[in-house]
Amino acid sequence: MSMCAPMNSAGTDVSDRQLANSQLGSLEYDPAPESAAIAKLKPSYGLFIDGGFSDGEAHQQFATVNPANEETLSMVAQASSVDVDRAVSSARHAYDKVWSKTTGAQRSKYLFRIARLIQERSRELAVVETLDNGKPIRESRDVDIPLAAAHFFYYAGWADKLEHAGFGVNPKPLGVAGQIIPWNFPLLMAAWKLAPALAAGNTCVLKPAETTPLSALVLAEILEQAELPPGVVNIITGDGVTGAALVDHPDVDKIAFTGSTEVGRMIQQRTAASHKHLTLELGGKGANIVFDDAPIDEMIEGIIDGIFFNQGHVCCAGSRLLVQESVADEVLRRLVRRVEQLRVGDPLDKNTDVGAINSAAQLLRIRELTDFGESEGATRYTSSCALPQKGYWFAPTVFADVAQSHRIAREEIFGPVLSVLTFRTPEEAVAKANNTNYGLACGVWSEKGSRTLWVAERLRAGVIWTNTYNRFDPTSPFGGMRESGFGREGGRHGLEAYLNV
Repeated sequence: MSMCAPMNSAGTDVSDRQLANSQLGSLEYDPAPESAAIAKLKPSYGLFIDGGFSDGEAHQQFATVNPANEETLSMVAQASSVDVDRAVSSARHAYDKVWSKTTGAQRSKYLFRIARLIQERSRELAVVETLDNGKPIRESRDVDIPLAAAHFFYYAGWADKLEHAGFGVNPKPLGVAGQIIPWNFPLLMAAWKLAPALAAGNTCVLKPAETTPLSALVLAEILEQAELPPGVVNIITGDGVTGAALVDHPDVDKIAFTGSTEVGRMIQQRTAASHKHLTLELGGKGANIVFDDAPIDEMIEGIIDGIFFNQGHVCCAGSRLLVQESVADEVLRRLVRRVEQLRVGDPLDKNTDVGAINSAAQLLRIRELTDFGESEGATRYTSSCALPQKGYWFAPTVFADVAQSHRIAREEIFGPVLSVLTFRTPEEAVAKANNTNYGLACGVWSEKGSRTLWVAERLRAGVIWTNTYNRFDPTSPFGGMRESGFGREGGRHGLEAYLNV
């Protein structure tokens, strides 16, 4: 990869702004690719209903593609309303006859078994996730897969201790849970939803996103290996029509959805008049607030991780950077230099920092919003990295001189794009951070504990990190407020969403 100086939107070299070239930026890296053959993907996949896979060719099928090269990975079944009904009926039968009658200790054994099998097949799962999603292999390997296993381990520990969770003496499960997960963290989101639901005694019908179904289907193989009773978990693939059929099904007791605010709003409307319990984890426009006393080197890395992790395909991404005016020029200078050092390319290469955009549709939206950013007067700095010819790619981009009225400061871009704004006082920082319809996550960077606590108390967000960003743990609850949804996943709080309390 070439490491020349980044260019701003006017086409001038950023060295005009006294950007010092980094010696690190001139280093070349030999490719260190993981083998795609480790994935062991099948030519086609059916639906996982009642403990087994149907014949994929018996259904209408669609292709799931590798976003890095646009090649077809596998053909996947499109579940019809009849298939959804079969999956829900299987889950209901398993709940009534088997799962609701098992003890917490028995459920715990299954969850421990699933967690260990995920660990045993972690390398395979990491490659599958990277091929299907486009994220760098080191993120799949070091973050997604270990955290997925950790969630099953964590809730395995809760399965026989529900009466001590703080939700009453003898909390009961809800019944059948319909769970719809997004394409940005496919396996991890499946674990976030399945593990607490199963620990609490529910059965599940899981629908992965249509662009990233493969890791959920490999998880179905793991459920077979773990000898989970048939029907306890059913995995159906398809597009929004399949998801709508699951949401509308009268025998589903609970809907858990992670995805866009627009779809979440429609789901809330469709379930409003029903008996269904609902949790929504939706979009965000997270603010990363940097004060003048923040440790600058540590903070720059935190900002980079906050927005460019997983190509910015993160609902809680720190996509708005609020910097105190006295250090804004220095932070921008270092930030743009660091962006230029990011390695964009083959997601299977262990050296890659930023992988492929998940789909052509998402790439189109990113381009649309960044074009608006320029037209509205923001100053654009885009990495000069050479992008591959095939696949869906977008170079890491930073916008300076951003106003709160700009679309790039208001709308969720869901890509590797950072908007930089400034503030003078803590009060102004809080006001600007809260000036959004979302309320999922924020970060505060300062060496003064009293200042970070003062700011955190006033931020309207479900998750607030201090001197770090994008830190996740199965013991810690995660969720938002306002248009970022309601309910919590993770921790003891994650059980509440699946108990009749």
